[in-house]
Amino acid sequence: MTSPFIHPQFDPVALALGPLKIHWYGLMYLLAFGLFLWLGRRRAASAGLSARDVEDILFYGALGVVLGGRLGYVLFYKPVYYLQHPLEIFALWQGGMSFHGGFLGVVVALWVFARQRQWPPAKIGDFVAPLTPLGLAAGRMGNFINGELWGRVTTGPWGMIFPQAGDGLARHPSQLYQFALEGILLFILLWGYSKKPRAPWAVTGFFIAGYGIFRFIAEFAREPDAYLGILQFGLSMGQWLSLPMILVGLMLWRYGRHWGRAA
Repeated sequence: MTSPFIHPQFDPVALALGPLKIHWYGLMYLLAFGLFLWLGRRRAASAGLSARDVEDILFYGALGVVLGGRLGYVLFYKPVYYLQHPLEIFALWQGGMSFHGGFLGVVVALWVFARQRQWPPAKIGDFVAPLTPLGLAAGRMGNFINGELWGRVTTGPWGMIFPQAGDGLARHPSQLYQFALEGILLFILLWGYSKKPRAPWAVTGFFIAGYGIFRFIAEFAREPDAYLGILQFGLSMGQWLSLPMILVGLMLWRYGRHWGRAA
């Protein structure tokens, strides 16, 4: 029987210039934003947008990711702790972001942007959706480099020991599962689906439901947060938060396919 792989324990600091430290996770955020711009500029003309529009959308989206991601983490995962330590809500350098909160933050930010431009919200949603999964993949790679959000214990040959867990047990490299599912596979499916003309909201719904489904699946291999554990019906918090995404995504997709085209 072969020994399990051991996580390399990468230095979280990619580059140190005196007191300035550039972390890998920050670089993954920059990579995600760069991929968004690159892909967005390739599709801007076909969506009736300019390169400047893509940059403005990215600005609003990035603001929504940071604010929504932090507030989502505070409210969904550690509300009691942050109620007792409110000033730590602003300590972003300590980590703690929620995808589902970031998603809601982006929804609000892009809705505000669409209102300012007097554009249909579906125009923004359907444009942004295919540009997003590769950024999610970059974020999951950042999780893997940091050795955080590791998976549940496994006896499979693909198991990996994460010294950061402190127990020496082989675990699922769930960050890489999410990288592959929510990032690469979802991008391939969504990019192909969105290349053909679709009714309003169909592409947005495809993304929301697709992410929710893949996240729900990946959560079976991901170690639940220690302070939450497994919740009702044997599901994790990530799975409970993904269920409404699946429902809303399917509703939007169905609306786009059947009613949006005739609207």
